[in-house]
Amino acid sequence: MTKILDLIGRIFISGIFLLSGINKIRNYEESVSWMESFGLPGFLLIPAIILEIIAPILIIIGYQTKIAAAALSVFCIATAIIFHNNLGNQMQFIAFMKNIALAGGFLFLVINGAKGYCLDKK
Repeated sequence: MTKILDLIGRIFISGIFLLSGINKIRNYEESVSWMESFGLPGFLLIPAIILEIIAPILIIIGYQTKIAAAALSVFCIATAIIFHNNLGNQMQFIAFMKNIALAGGFLFLVINGAKGYCLDKK
């Protein structure tokens, strides 16, 4: 049961990023415009998409889990600081805290790795 719950947990925490990366591809021009509205160059969307697609897949399949989780933890913290820094706005505060919570969840994976069904060798 532990192995199954570990796998489900990895799917749950990673799924949002996989879907977000796919959504950014589908709405590429709008995503570039949104990033540029925060003063970021649009070309940074490409590495964000790559990270949001590859890292969740690695976590889900349990390969290089610690590295992928570390990358997504840093990504979550950066996203919180860059895009959700208006902490006086309740919705932005909640989005900030969700990103920080996700970063914390990924840190658990950095420490523990994938314990369930995975491709990493123990």
